[in-house]
Amino acid sequence: MITFLHGKLVEALPTQVVVDVNGVGYEALIPLSSFDKLPPPGGDVKLLTQLVIREDAHVLYGFASAAERDLFRLLINNVSGIGPKTALNILSGMNAVAFRGAVAGSDVKSLSQISGVGKKTAERIVVELRDKVGAAGAWEASSAARSLSAADQKINDAVLALMALGFKQIEAHDTVRAAQTMLGATATVEQLVRAALKKSA
Repeated sequence: MITFLHGKLVEALPTQVVVDVNGVGYEALIPLSSFDKLPPPGGDVKLLTQLVIREDAHVLYGFASAAERDLFRLLINNVSGIGPKTALNILSGMNAVAFRGAVAGSDVKSLSQISGVGKKTAERIVVELRDKVGAAGAWEASSAARSLSAADQKINDAVLALMALGFKQIEAHDTVRAAQTMLGATATVEQLVRAALKKSA
């Protein structure tokens, strides 16, 4: 399994790149969101990848961030009728945080405005991913809408981590706040999560 490419960017188009890794050129299809983060050709680049094997081809998909790749995997593995091409369209049309917020909020209208996603597909995405995205998606989207201070961002990240581990939103928030009071403002996200898990054990 190819999990990432790290090398020199040889060619970059809005939908695909060629990366030279020790003299071997890898072509990868990318979403627009990743294209915006690429260095100029000739620059050093690292892309996270997902290899999709079909009967007639092995296709490599590249992503600038783990959030993009996670969303791509979530779509192709969990939503019937969505293949890699539509998943790339979704990533090109909406960032990962906004997408999770739209799913959590059952915002079919926003999802159906993405190229290649009609109303029926948008409804299917909401139904099949709502439990997987859940409250953490709504919390993350609402946090992104507010610009957070560094201290609030730390709390936000710790709350999201606890929600991913199955905590309810209010419980996660209260536990993280208590952990911060105990550890002080300099505590890292990791320390906050550890302390919160100990407290609830």
